[in-house]
Amino acid sequence: MQASQAIIGIPTQTQEATATTPRAWVMSQQYVHTLTRFGGIPWLIPALADDLTTLRAIYEQMDGLFLAGGLDIDPSAYGEARHHLCGESDPARDEVELTLARWAIEDRKPILAICRGFQIINVAMGGTLYQDLSFQYPQAIKHDYFPTRYARDLLSHSIETVPGTRLHRLFGVPRLKVNSMHHQGIKTLGRGLVPSAYAPDGLIEAIESADDHFLIGVQWHPEELVETDPRMRRLFTRFMQAAAEYRAHKRTETPPEHPDIRLSA
Repeated sequence: MQASQAIIGIPTQTQEATATTPRAWVMSQQYVHTLTRFGGIPWLIPALADDLTTLRAIYEQMDGLFLAGGLDIDPSAYGEARHHLCGESDPARDEVELTLARWAIEDRKPILAICRGFQIINVAMGGTLYQDLSFQYPQAIKHDYFPTRYARDLLSHSIETVPGTRLHRLFGVPRLKVNSMHHQGIKTLGRGLVPSAYAPDGLIEAIESADDHFLIGVQWHPEELVETDPRMRRLFTRFMQAAAEYRAHKRTETPPEHPDIRLSA
């Protein structure tokens, strides 16, 4: 391992047992290949919601946190009853990702969050979600271009980046088109976050930290666009640079003690 390479933690999702396979933790290979391509060392993290000591030991080895797409977040995580259009959820993954996100925010460890991960960051910071945009957000354009019917790299709608934000500076353009594979979105914004991009219907499409902590969340799937869009490559490149910088800084300091490990914010 080179000193400049950073370890990137990727929480996994629970896959229930079938007639031929036992219960497992899984994650898309595309995320792993993309992070590896940009110089990261991916570390798949099991959903150890009932073993925070082991989870913390894994976290301490990480230089950055990558929060991927996946199932809907259980609305109990943000204090709401389940709507009938809310989809399947994975409570153990919710707990693990919320815990890791809060630890990383506290320690200012770099975070890149995609789709569901973007929503996890918002919930971790006290925000809430629309459980189904078509029902709860009447002005919504179509966002649910799910891969059962559409290509994962389909550029389905535009976004407007917010001047002065990290994302706007990184992309260098006020407007671009992205893919879209979600039916939920941010309702109330979490504390300490600022919107950095919007969809044409006013829905928040990207968030970042209000300070200089490298924390970027996007509602689309940039890992599917790195072959065709240099701006998405810059997003991953800058994340890996931030994680490498964190690693270099960590090697010169004594890590902080966290005697009180718990899930709450």
